[in-house]
Amino acid sequence: MASEAVGSNFQKRVIPWRTIARVALVVFFVLFLAVPLFNILVQMVTNPQLLLRQLLIGLTNGAYIALIALGYTLVYGIVELINFAHGEVYMIGAFFSLTLVGLFSLSDETPYATRIPLMLLILVLTMLATALLNAAIERFAYRRLRNAPRLAPLISAIGVSFVLQNVGLLWGYLRFPAFNGVMGSNAVAPKSYPQLIPNDNLLAPLEGVFGEAFRLRFTTKDLVVIVVSATLLIALYTFVQRTKIGKAMRATAQDRDASALMGIDVNRTITLAFLLGGALAGAAGMLVGMYNGTVVYTLGFTAGLRSFTAAVLGGIGNILGAMLGGLLIGLISALSDQYISTEWTNAVVFGILVIILVLRPNGLLGEDVQQKA
Repeated sequence: MASEAVGSNFQKRVIPWRTIARVALVVFFVLFLAVPLFNILVQMVTNPQLLLRQLLIGLTNGAYIALIALGYTLVYGIVELINFAHGEVYMIGAFFSLTLVGLFSLSDETPYATRIPLMLLILVLTMLATALLNAAIERFAYRRLRNAPRLAPLISAIGVSFVLQNVGLLWGYLRFPAFNGVMGSNAVAPKSYPQLIPNDNLLAPLEGVFGEAFRLRFTTKDLVVIVVSATLLIALYTFVQRTKIGKAMRATAQDRDASALMGIDVNRTITLAFLLGGALAGAAGMLVGMYNGTVVYTLGFTAGLRSFTAAVLGGIGNILGAMLGGLLIGLISALSDQYISTEWTNAVVFGILVIILVLRPNGLLGEDVQQKA
């Protein structure tokens, strides 16, 4: 009896080291960011126009980041693979769309009656090309490694990423006359994307009404990026939630073996996830090319890193989480660029990610599920 009492007292006195470590880490980051956060709040209060301007920029950036993040979360949700080549697929989409722009001789002088239909055609062709590219990557680089140790497909994904990045570099050497000079004279230098969308400020009339008290800038480019991104995000969510194929994708994400026993073609479902993710990455590549006006072969690294962070932040494997994470990363990055420094933006983004993962290890909307065998 005495030994049992001693054992029970010992169990009651176990120190929750994990909880203490989490609290200490959160306190450290809060204290580390206390002074910058206070200065930021002061600037926000004294200049609310600048705050609204940065929020609009963050919303635009977050829209295309969410598109890329969905590619990560779709693939991971089904096969639990972090497709590090996804950022380079996005880069290939930007180069492919720029090439089509050169082939169709599009410029800011092309009449809108011709320009808009051709831009929509280029968007569809780019999404189709990157979708097929992503599906080919799954077929030849990942499928044979599906039952291999987890490190093998991860290394394969990194290898494919480097291969595609060099494809983007070689793409810059293509200077066929049919491209109309869109690749420029230097293969390594950023390529100029023609200004196909006007950069007019849609809020300029409000400034004439309210005066200098309302001086915001929201251009046609911002509107196009947000509208196209939101349309694609809603279409994907509706497809996954409301269609029979989408139900098969969700079933495969829960249990591949049980889905196969129920008659679901698992290989086709996984390929479909890669097709959808690649199509969204291609659309994001074209949107960013038109929005920023430049394309470079290293474009996929930073965008892929931010988008993967957004997927993890929202809860990787969760579609709504990827959307939420993309918007948050876009907003955090825009505010950090303005109020702290562009050099510190990555540190701020990942610092906030660490705090959130300490408190919610599965992300904001992620669920605690067991890993599939």
